[in-house]
Amino acid sequence: MIHLTNISKQHGSQILFKNASLQILEGSRIGLVGANGTGKTTLFHLITGEEEADDGNISYSKKINIGYFSQNVGEMSGRSALFEVMAGASDVVMLGKAMKQMEAAMAEPMDDSAMETLLEKYGEAAEEFENRGGYDLENRAQTVLTGLGIGPADYDRPVESFSGGWKMRIALAKILTLSPNVLLLDEPTNHLDMESIIWLENWLISDYKGALLMTCHDHDFMNRVVSQTIEVANHTTTTYGGNYDFYIKEREIRLAQLVASHRRQQEMLAKEENFIARFKARVSHAAQVQSRIKKLEKIERIELPEHQQTMKFEFFEVPRSGDDVVFIETLSKTWQSPDQDPKTVFNNVSGLINRQDKIAVVGINGAGKSTFLKVLAKKTDPTSGTCRIGASVNMGYFSQHAMDVLDPEKTVFQTVQDALPLKARGVIHNLCAAFLFSGDAVEKRIKQLSGGEKSRVVLATLLAKPVNFLVLDEPTNHLDIQSRKILLQALKDFTGTLVLVSHDRHFLRCLVNRVFEIDQGKMTPYEGDYEYYLSKTGRDHRAI
Repeated sequence: MIHLTNISKQHGSQILFKNASLQILEGSRIGLVGANGTGKTTLFHLITGEEEADDGNISYSKKINIGYFSQNVGEMSGRSALFEVMAGASDVVMLGKAMKQMEAAMAEPMDDSAMETLLEKYGEAAEEFENRGGYDLENRAQTVLTGLGIGPADYDRPVESFSGGWKMRIALAKILTLSPNVLLLDEPTNHLDMESIIWLENWLISDYKGALLMTCHDHDFMNRVVSQTIEVANHTTTTYGGNYDFYIKEREIRLAQLVASHRRQQEMLAKEENFIARFKARVSHAAQVQSRIKKLEKIERIELPEHQQTMKFEFFEVPRSGDDVVFIETLSKTWQSPDQDPKTVFNNVSGLINRQDKIAVVGINGAGKSTFLKVLAKKTDPTSGTCRIGASVNMGYFSQHAMDVLDPEKTVFQTVQDALPLKARGVIHNLCAAFLFSGDAVEKRIKQLSGGEKSRVVLATLLAKPVNFLVLDEPTNHLDIQSRKILLQALKDFTGTLVLVSHDRHFLRCLVNRVFEIDQGKMTPYEGDYEYYLSKTGRDHRAI
């Protein structure tokens, strides 16, 4: 359907692609992976025509219809959420109006030739209208919106009344409702909760029939949705015939083979160059020397891939807390608002958090998970009940809000130094490097950073402190898969106590040993890991 052949692309002095090729075939499900800055988003822009290649060719099949979801949703105002979603298919709506006009024209007298021409035109329009899903457009828009967490009560809400994260869902719904035959998704799960991620996963697997190319930081999502992986690295693209786990294993095998081939070639080159150096001055060996020089000139040198920097962090030895980290008794929280009725998010919650527990707090969107963490972290007071922190507990709290209160004018180094004022400059530099800020990157101002970079800054300032109780609200948001992997290992090695909310199922499955479920205002503890929780609640792995 789409073929990119020998593409070259450069941004200023930065070379992104050099003779790179890839193809999107009908029905293919492709995951696009690679480090930040390697050119994944540029590939999307090349396919959509937002950017042009410096060299190479891009070809498209006839009647191709591309839908592209990016993190830049653009301006939204003046419509309801439902109408905004349907507006994405405005050409289909216009086609429906044209069909109605043709139907009215066919009711008027005309000669046989004109009628035949009109019927042929109407037939073509009706076929395209059906193929584009025109007959059930509104119903499809409602289904997609509901699946992404915006229910019937909010269909008629003005889009400008939604927060940025919810506008992203509306933008995603707009693309999905189009039902394009090629779907480009750039981090579609970034602003979704667990339920919406599961819905999208099932929709892509069961309902969507077109070709898919996507980037995604959710390990499980990638594994279940894609059947092919394309890596963007070292100015080119490399295709792997399997999901993300297959790609990781196969890449290691290919790299080992490449390293072995590179070593053999280097040994051979050294041997030939040594011969040339020894005998180049001897007339008797002149022919042999020239022959070997020509041979070396023709050899295609094997190049090893550039080292991709990854986040590396190890906790310092954490101080020991008491065995009872948090004591909770009949805890309740009700939000009061002058414009709305009081909303009780949880009620009569009791429990005990023990030293070295690693607890996942789960529940549907709006159940009160983040509110519960705020109460634990003393960021908000409970309406009633007791939340008592135990002896010798030093708490660290991470939330997305922490990213918003970073000083935009300060540099990365200054921000980390402010959090750790007693540490030497060398220690600060090493800590910044551990979170992928080295060299000139430490002098970047906060306002210049991406969401993932800001998240890494906050984690750096938090995890380097001598805390023995971590409360983390969506710590993996905006982190790429590799950074999530490093953070996961660091938290597995953490000897303190951990309570977290995350919609990353792989993260939960590998990390937690207890689960607190908040449902309809009540909290139920499950004394086992995430798999135990799934089995006890009868939930399918693909539904949580």
